[in-house]
Amino acid sequence: MTPHFPLVKHGKGYAIDEVDAFLARAREAYDETGDETMTSDDLRAASFSMKRKGYSPVHVDAALERLEDAFARRERDVAYEEQGRDRWLEDATTTAQVVLNRLARPDRERFRRVSFITQGYRREDVDAFARKIEDYFTDGAPISVDRVRSVVFPSERGGYDEAQVDAVLDAVVSVMLAVR
Repeated sequence: MTPHFPLVKHGKGYAIDEVDAFLARAREAYDETGDETMTSDDLRAASFSMKRKGYSPVHVDAALERLEDAFARRERDVAYEEQGRDRWLEDATTTAQVVLNRLARPDRERFRRVSFITQGYRREDVDAFARKIEDYFTDGAPISVDRVRSVVFPSERGGYDEAQVDAVLDAVVSVMLAVR
């Protein structure tokens, strides 16, 4: 059987069996041939074990992003049909306002901090990126959904809580996909 993605030659990649099983479920969900319901949020949250000679994470992640876009478009189209375009955009606007309220907080106070002995995201870097997202929402400043998806923050002791920052970034991606 030919692998779906390039394999990592040195080091670890995503577990082949997990990726293949997840993508098979995603295909069934998208084609509506299986029992499983899957959303763009599920694709964004997908994670896999790391194994020697696994799939290249860069290639798998790119494919998952394309799938997420396809699922988000379908979800938008279904919502337009069921509740109307105005209601869909109203929901996206509400989510955007919640995110904007969070990001409008002062530097070093935007997110919950972890304890001083725990590693979290470096506050200075998160705050700088938060200002870019805030500019996107308030002034229409350019920032791509791919940039939001792929942002990486260095860590620091006592930094921002990673789960909270990641949840806000996921909400930003959802809004960006909703209004595409």
